[in-house]
Amino acid sequence: MNNTKQLEKKINKEYKIGNVKSAIELCQIGLQDDPTNADLHVRLGDLYLAWHLDIYNSCQYIDEAITEYQRALESYIDSAEIYFKIGQAHYFKGDLDKAVNYLDTAISKNPKLGKAYYLLAETYTKKARFLEASFNAQKAVKCTPCANSCAHFLLSNLYNVSSARSFKNFALSKIEFVLSLLTLPFDKIALGNVARSLSYLKFFPILIKGAYQVQIKAYNDALETYIEAIEKAPGFIPLYCLLGDVYRALGQFDDAITEYKMAIWLDSLNINAYRHLCAAYEEQGDYDSAVEIYEKLIQIMPNMPDVHSNLANILYVKGDIENAISHFQTAVTLNPKKQWTSIINQTLGFVYQESKNDLNAAISSYQSAYLLTPKDIDIYVNLGSAFYDKEDIDNALQVYRNALDLDPKNAQIHCNLGFLYWGKGDIDEALKEYSLAIEFKPDYDIAYNNMGVIYLDDLGRVRQAIDLFKKSVEFNPNYALAHFNLARAIAITGDKIEAAKLYQIAQDINKVTNEIDPQDILDKINALFS
Repeated sequence: MNNTKQLEKKINKEYKIGNVKSAIELCQIGLQDDPTNADLHVRLGDLYLAWHLDIYNSCQYIDEAITEYQRALESYIDSAEIYFKIGQAHYFKGDLDKAVNYLDTAISKNPKLGKAYYLLAETYTKKARFLEASFNAQKAVKCTPCANSCAHFLLSNLYNVSSARSFKNFALSKIEFVLSLLTLPFDKIALGNVARSLSYLKFFPILIKGAYQVQIKAYNDALETYIEAIEKAPGFIPLYCLLGDVYRALGQFDDAITEYKMAIWLDSLNINAYRHLCAAYEEQGDYDSAVEIYEKLIQIMPNMPDVHSNLANILYVKGDIENAISHFQTAVTLNPKKQWTSIINQTLGFVYQESKNDLNAAISSYQSAYLLTPKDIDIYVNLGSAFYDKEDIDNALQVYRNALDLDPKNAQIHCNLGFLYWGKGDIDEALKEYSLAIEFKPDYDIAYNNMGVIYLDDLGRVRQAIDLFKKSVEFNPNYALAHFNLARAIAITGDKIEAAKLYQIAQDINKVTNEIDPQDILDKINALFS
């Protein structure tokens, strides 16, 4: 008995002076003499967990901690405390489902174990199951009302990010924050978190130095700064993401990916590292790997709308339209902010319109975007385009007229109206709208070209058409259709050589822009000399 107490004193002494490795070795020696000592197994598990969380340690000891707790559990099968410790270890390991199971068991053994409710709330927060997180945080406060600063702080954050934006939730968030401050001195876990956060301040000068070096594009110096810092504190996870960002800036994607993966290895719930890793894969053009990481990230936190949106964009690029639409729809359903959701609805509408040719679905998506942000001119442009593709010219006209109520000097809207009136055969109104488009945007190449086509083909006023086409190519030298139309007009004047040159320019540009059927250009060139 005396030997056990002496051993405990030695272990505590080594731990207090920060010599965790020696404390672990003393525990291991004690267990060699008494391998069934459950208390020593628990103590060893605690030490392994502490060493695992130490930012100055580069090794992973979470599995060793779990093993020691499980050995102790063989002797203390009904110990709520040990079930809590195993759940805590799984939480830090990132195995959230196992964490939930063990924490639930701990609570079943001791329904008043406040810290188990709190950690369960944190676990559900990681899983983006906020209602369950809030419920368990409230239970934690109820169990230890004067010593649960952590739970109050978590509740403050949960109320703050609540999808139900209301004054009540705003007020509750502030109240919980104040309560977290008032109960801080009585909460050991919270005090430990504060102490740990304060210990990170010593890295502040390094972070500032590295950020400045990145700002002035001294990337090699930033590399040295971050690598040196990592050598001193290999467990300080933010450094790996910062180092990865520098490698990305240098175009060294493989090195960047290695650093992001290291951050994830140290903390499997590091959402920031997952996001940066996906970005690196995208910039590298490795869309398959990006999709794989996004899907893994969604498994961890299924309710992050921007992740669904980013994944949808990649799937669209890869040609997987059905799955892209599915993830866009999920992003819209999660609906974090009106402006953001409106943009996603517009993107979804574009996918329906361009890739699925489902104009009704496209119109529905654009209209949903309109309901969220009715002053967004882009919505009117897209909705009018969808009605036009559906051959519903009257609705398209009405949409564009409504847009002019918001922005009377919008050149694009006037140009689109000109096109619709032209299609209806109302030449006077079309010319009026194109003239307004040019008035509000003097370098509007499309308006000059379309107006020129009306003068050439509908009114037979070749000289005016030539002037308009020349204006169009002046403002956009890479506009194949304007060169083509200018060539048509020049050919009518009899200058076949100049027309042929212009057709050749149109043909060369069109190889890149694909505005015109190449055969139409060849037919025109052949017709010049037939």
